[in-house]
Amino acid sequence: MYDKVPEQPKNSVRITIELNSRVSRMDNTLLEALKKQSGDIDLKNISRSGLKALFTNGLVQIKGQRAKPSSALAVGTTYVDILKAETAKAVAE
Repeated sequence: MYDKVPEQPKNSVRITIELNSRVSRMDNTLLEALKKQSGDIDLKNISRSGLKALFTNGLVQIKGQRAKPSSALAVGTTYVDILKAETAKAVAE
């Protein structure tokens, strides 16, 4: 089966999450994935409250749409994009 990889927004960090079973909330899974990645040191060291702020400000996206901490994640590959601050300003305008 072929999975289409969505285009990554400019000035964002992409986190790829591979799951063998469904997860009812994405926030804990995303926090764990951020701790394991090495591409962005600020995101690697983010706290739970820092992650919550990213969600609150609409900086976490799946397929170009704003994600919620309570969003469920299906089995398979999920591409999560975290927008950088300068990109967030452009999206808000």
